[in-house]
Amino acid sequence: MTTEVTAAPPTMPATSWESYKRLLSYTRRYWKFFAFAVVGFIINAQTEWASAQLLKYIIDSIQNKDQTAKDWIPFLIVGIFFVRGVGSFIGTYYMSMVSRHVVYALRMDLFTKLLKLPASFYHHNSPGHIAAKLIYNVEQVTAAATEALKTIVREGAIVIGLFSYLLYTNWRLSLSLLLVGPFAALLVRTASKRFRKLAKRMQNTMGDVNHITNETITGYQVVKTYGGEPFELGRFNRASQENLRQGMKMVVTSAVSTPLVQLLMSIAMACVVWVALRPDIMQGTSPGEFIAYITAAGLLAKPIKSLTEVNEKLQRGIAAAQSVFEVLDEPAEPSGGTRAIGRLQGDVEFRHVQFAYEPNHPVLKDFSLTVKAGQTVAIVGRSGSGKTTLVNLLPRFYDAQAGEILIDGHPINEYPISELRQQIASVGQKVILFDDTVSNNIAYGAFRDLPHEAVVEAAKMAFADEFIRAMPNGYDTRIGQDGVQLSGGQRQRLAIARALIKNAPILILDEATSALDNESEFYIQAALEKVMEGRTTLVIAHRLSTIENADWIVVMDAGEIIEQGTHRELLAREGMYAQLHSRHFSEEDTGGHAA
Repeated sequence: MTTEVTAAPPTMPATSWESYKRLLSYTRRYWKFFAFAVVGFIINAQTEWASAQLLKYIIDSIQNKDQTAKDWIPFLIVGIFFVRGVGSFIGTYYMSMVSRHVVYALRMDLFTKLLKLPASFYHHNSPGHIAAKLIYNVEQVTAAATEALKTIVREGAIVIGLFSYLLYTNWRLSLSLLLVGPFAALLVRTASKRFRKLAKRMQNTMGDVNHITNETITGYQVVKTYGGEPFELGRFNRASQENLRQGMKMVVTSAVSTPLVQLLMSIAMACVVWVALRPDIMQGTSPGEFIAYITAAGLLAKPIKSLTEVNEKLQRGIAAAQSVFEVLDEPAEPSGGTRAIGRLQGDVEFRHVQFAYEPNHPVLKDFSLTVKAGQTVAIVGRSGSGKTTLVNLLPRFYDAQAGEILIDGHPINEYPISELRQQIASVGQKVILFDDTVSNNIAYGAFRDLPHEAVVEAAKMAFADEFIRAMPNGYDTRIGQDGVQLSGGQRQRLAIARALIKNAPILILDEATSALDNESEFYIQAALEKVMEGRTTLVIAHRLSTIENADWIVVMDAGEIIEQGTHRELLAREGMYAQLHSRHFSEEDTGGHAA
């Protein structure tokens, strides 16, 4: 049986309208709030043309010397502003409620998807760029889902209300305002394309800035030790300068497009006024009606200006949404099969496994190995020989391009992937700890609710209990981001305790003792020998003293097995293992460690 890894079929990039429509689909669950917002903005919009009508009422009442009508003017003014305020509050409040919930839902969907993506996604994308999508890009969606949507609905309702009033007053004259429509639409379309292109560049530059920042903060000791401050400062400055350039290009585009649209509107307004002032056009019209018409036409300028300016925010948000949707559309890692697991015995078999991260650059070549349940197999070899890649295939962080891997006689892709991983505990070369208490780092994730006694027992087996109790708050001490307050050996022992508390039938130790001094390694080795009983254990180590007691030793080079046997058998062959073993002891004599 062969497990093939096939790439997803290429998809055409979504258009801006498709992306925006998909973004707006998030509002469906909040459609009642959205309806309230629209009603509020419509109420607010009616007060705009009502203001022009009020001006007509005031002029006519003065001209007709109607005192009763004059007495109503103060109440009408207050009434219009009261209704405007109520409509604005209802529209703004409910639209903000919808939009912030949309951003929240989008961010949760993105983070959920990140937890489901395969290791290959993280292999090809830097943490800085991923974090930028989750934090910066999602916030940019707010521009489209909050400010832009609010402006479009509110100012759009005002334009519709005012233009309807103008058509009602004099429809022939009002139609002349539409003459500039095609020119304005062409201008807005051209600006939209440029905004969208620049917004994508802005997101990329923000990813670069975030990436450099993360690397510098994480590796601050290396930066300071090797005098890397000027280099990192220059790298950060170049990324920030590029971000600044792209930002200024967006400013220039906005600064040019908005006045041009306003100029087109002013030309249309000038034409309307010129025509309206001709005596044969507005004959029979009272002064109040004439002034109300010109006022309403003049009031169109502000909402149209706002609608033009919102284009930048809208395009920025659409570009951000497209970036987020690209991640959401990434194929998730496989869920696996449906074969029930229970608790595995631990028989592991690799059959003619081949794997490569990049085409034509194989990391594993026709690899075959059988490990019996409860057996300890050590895998040794030079760096880059494929040892870590091999054990990463077991929990299906990657899938082999050819061959198959079996556990208890069944291909691993027949097991549900989440249940498969419950059967495997591991301690890797790089210890990952969280900014939490010691106890929560040992009993992490699904084991968080285990009793405190179980945590203490695991710590004792990993020889971590003594230094934990010496800490200010014992097991409740927060250890800082990535365990920055701990030594390398202490961090390694916490990781081993975390693996022990899982009590899985299969154990992977990938350089598990690499960060320990000789005394700590002695105690840990004694603990591991006890823990390995009854478990299938794969041990990867450069330090050969940690694997001499393994049941079977496999020597790898360039993705292939070149030697295998017991410690004594391999020494007797005087091959690569013997060379590594001899080199190890010669380096120990000089105080070094084997590579």
